[in-house]
Amino acid sequence: MLAEWVTALLIGLVGSTHCLGMCGGIAGALTYSLDPATRESRWRFLVFKLAYNGGRIASYMLAGMLVAAGAGMLSAAAGATAPMVMSAVGAVFLMAVGLHIGGWWPQFARIESIGRPLWRRLEPLGRRMLPVRKPWQALAFGLVWGWLPCGLVYSALAYSLSTGDAMRGALFMAFFGLGTMPALITVGLVARGVGMRLRTPGIRRAAGVLVVLLAPMPLLMMHGGGH
Repeated sequence: MLAEWVTALLIGLVGSTHCLGMCGGIAGALTYSLDPATRESRWRFLVFKLAYNGGRIASYMLAGMLVAAGAGMLSAAAGATAPMVMSAVGAVFLMAVGLHIGGWWPQFARIESIGRPLWRRLEPLGRRMLPVRKPWQALAFGLVWGWLPCGLVYSALAYSLSTGDAMRGALFMAFFGLGTMPALITVGLVARGVGMRLRTPGIRRAAGVLVVLLAPMPLLMMHGGGH
C-alpha cells in the first residue's frame, strides 16, 4: 500500500497546477476575508489555512470511502478482473487530466459538469459561512469546498475504485489531498503572484506530461504484485 500512497501523493503534487486554476481564486479570497490581525499573526494564519485544507481533504476522504466501498461490493459480484478494469478506468481518466492540464485537451473540463448539481446545492451553504472568524468555521467551509467539481479529484476517485476497500479508498484520497496542499497553501499565503507564475504554459505542459506518465503506475503495480 505504500506505493499506492506515494502514487496518490504524486498525483496531487504534480496535478496541483490544475488545483490553482480551480481553487486558487477561492484560496486567495479566503486569505483576504480573514481579519487583519489574523493575517498578521503567522501561526494563527497557518491554523486557518490548515483548517480550510483539512476540511477539504476530509471531504475527499469521505468521497473516496464511499466510492471504494461501492466498488468493493461490485467487485465481489463481478469477479477477479474487476480491480484491473477499475485501475484501467482510473489511468484513462488521469491521462485525460494530464492532457487537459497541458492545454492539449481543454474539452475534458466538461467532465466537471458531473458534480455541478451537487455543488449548486452546497455553494450557498459555503457562502453563508463567510466571513470566517474561527478555525472551526474554516474547517466547516473546507468541508464544503472539497465538493467543488474538479476533473483532477474525479480522476483520483476513479483510481480509488481499484482499492475496493473503504479505508484504502479514504487513505488514497487523503494522500492525494496532501499532495495538493503545498500549492494551495502557498497561493493562499501570497495570493495571485505565485499562482500566476505556477500556471505559465511551460509549467502547465511539464505538469501535464508528468501526470500522463504517472497514470499507468497503479496498473503496473497490480501487474507486478503491488496490490
